[in-house]
Amino acid sequence: MVRGHTRADLGVWLINLDRDADRLQHMEDQLRPLDLPCQRFPAIDGKQQVDTLSKRADAAAYARNMGSPILPGKMGCYASHIAVWEAFLASDSDVALILEDDVVFHDDFLQSLDLALEASDHWDTVRFNCIRAKLPVRQGYVGDYSLNAYVGPFTGNAAYLIKRDVAQRVLPNLWPQTRAFDHELNRFFLHDFRQCGLEPFSTHVDDGNESSITGSNFALVKKFKWYQRLPHYRLKAANYFRRAGWLARRGRLWRSNRKLV
Repeated sequence: MVRGHTRADLGVWLINLDRDADRLQHMEDQLRPLDLPCQRFPAIDGKQQVDTLSKRADAAAYARNMGSPILPGKMGCYASHIAVWEAFLASDSDVALILEDDVVFHDDFLQSLDLALEASDHWDTVRFNCIRAKLPVRQGYVGDYSLNAYVGPFTGNAAYLIKRDVAQRVLPNLWPQTRAFDHELNRFFLHDFRQCGLEPFSTHVDDGNESSITGSNFALVKKFKWYQRLPHYRLKAANYFRRAGWLARRGRLWRSNRKLV
């Protein structure tokens, strides 16, 4: 069995826009008592770099896949996560904890982090919160937590772990952008990695309904009319089968009650 990891193997990166000083202060105030030194990564501002980022995005494919036009903020978020992966690979760390600056840590976060690291031979990426997490399939227990794979959509990138070899292998396949970043990672069946969540989740997101990506109360989000979204709906349905097929081929589609750590 491959040995588990500890916090000694961990690098922590925090994605934060230069203009969001209040968010940075809030995150630093939370991280200090956790004794989790982090490296701030200046987020890529999609609005400021829209011309450059547009050349690395397939807007037509994005519209088909997501059912909405691509936003500059979505491009900046996508590029920021990729750039953090590159920073991670340039470091000496074996595992990265990547955080967005609207995370709220629960009292049990450090416990869940340590257990996830100890169980690292059972996952390739693991999330500590979600936007949505549908049809979980328990892979086993990690302490009092359930390590889950998901047949349904599993999205949200506010707090997640990723291993060095996975980032190295997947990174070259992420351009051009054809989806939001969490939706791209939800294609684990294509990129061939074990995407998991540790539940109950030990963090959540609170942006006060003020997002640099989607605007105030999602005001910047403009979905197409229902009939224009049909390709998106077909893709969503097909991806259930693709995720289930990948999990079945690797013996991960059936619930397990085994103790992983």
